[in-house]
This record gives sequence, C-alpha cells and structure tokens, in this order.
Amino acid sequence: MPHLTVEYTRNLAPLARIDALLAGLSAVLLAQGAAFAPGGIRARAVCLESYRMADGSGDDAFVHVTLAVAAGRSQDVLDRTVSGLFDSLTAHFGELYRRRYLALSLELREFGGGYRSLNNVHQRYG
Repeated sequence: MPHLTVEYTRNLAPLARIDALLAGLSAVLLAQGAAFAPGGIRARAVCLESYRMADGSGDDAFVHVTLAVAAGRSQDVLDRTVSGLFDSLTAHFGELYRRRYLALSLELREFGGGYRSLNNVHQRYG
C-alpha cells in the first residue's frame, strides 16, 4: 500500500508523458518516509478510450488520480501526501494546462477491513 491510479483521456496521450508522471507521483510517496513502505507502492495509468467531458462539444481533457491507502495513517500524513501529489500533478501538467482545456483532480480513499494483500516485494527493502 499505497495504490495510485491515474485515469487520463485519450486526447492527452501524445503529450501527457505518463511514465514521468507516475515516477513523480511515486517519488512523493517515497518522500513520506516510513508512512509508506516502498515495496507496497503501486502506480498505474489507464488511458480512457471512452469518456465525455462537459457538454461534449469541445476537445476537453481530464486527469483524475486516486490514491488508495490502508487505514491507520495520521491526518497530517494524509494531508501532506495529498498536497504533495496534487502539487506534482499540477506541475507536471502546468504547460499543457495553460494551452488547453484540462481538468485535474485527485481523491484519497482509505481501504476498510475488507482489503487483503500478499506481497513479498517488501523483503527487498528489509
């Protein structure tokens, strides 16, 4: 844990530099120190082939980031993480945001007791 999911509209694909975005967002999580174990960080992106934005008349675009974490972290850690992620997201798309219609958003979800995981990647980080 945590899991990052980036959804972005297909009209951004040629310019979005998604691999760099995932690297930047992951770096924010790593910068939180012990709050998030490196072996649990998962970041992925989904290009949305089918979507509708506003009234559908323009070439509008959006990027939505969901951060899902296990419950139990302090509100300070969550606030700092969300702020850092959103700052990274807006910096990454800053130039594109100035040139086209683009909506950027981020949400935090905490997994409840129903979440289960098996992950031996943690062993690499001792």
